Parts: sequence; C-alpha cells; structure tokens
Amino acid sequence: MGINFLKVKSFIMNSLLSTSKIIQKTIELTSKIESRYPELYKFLDETPSLVSSINNTQIDRVDFAKYLETLKAQIKCQDEMHLK
Repeated sequence: MGINFLKVKSFIMNSLLSTSKIIQKTIELTSKIESRYPELYKFLDETPSLVSSINNTQIDRVDFAKYLETLKAQIKCQDEMHLK
C-alpha cells in the first residue's frame, strides 16, 4: 500500500486545514481504528511517522498529513481484504 505523495502535497496546498485540525482528524481516525479495526490498532506503533528530512527532527504539518493518509490507506486496504 503506497502513499500518493502528490495527493498529500495537493491536499496540504489546497487545504486550509491547520496542523491542529490534521492532528484532530488523526486522533479521530485512530479512535475509529481502535474500535472498528482492532487487528490494525495493535500495529499502530509500527506505522512510520514520516519526517520531512533526516536532518529535521521536528514533525511538521506535511508529516502529520502523510501519517493521516497512511492511516486512511491502511483502513482502505483492510476493507478491500475483507470484501474478497
């Protein structure tokens, strides 16, 4: 399951979502995963949070948006597996 980084960049550039709103959406999605996808929830610690630069130790808005898209992709993949 790959992340479409152009989609993420477009999402950030075309969106007025602040970092706090992205974090809020991530928290909501994580709660959804906990309640509806317990098989995924146990692996959240293993889901990489993407840092913009190796030299940059701070996580920024783009990193949070990429992480949110990763979570969405994991749910989509899980749903597709259960439909087969």
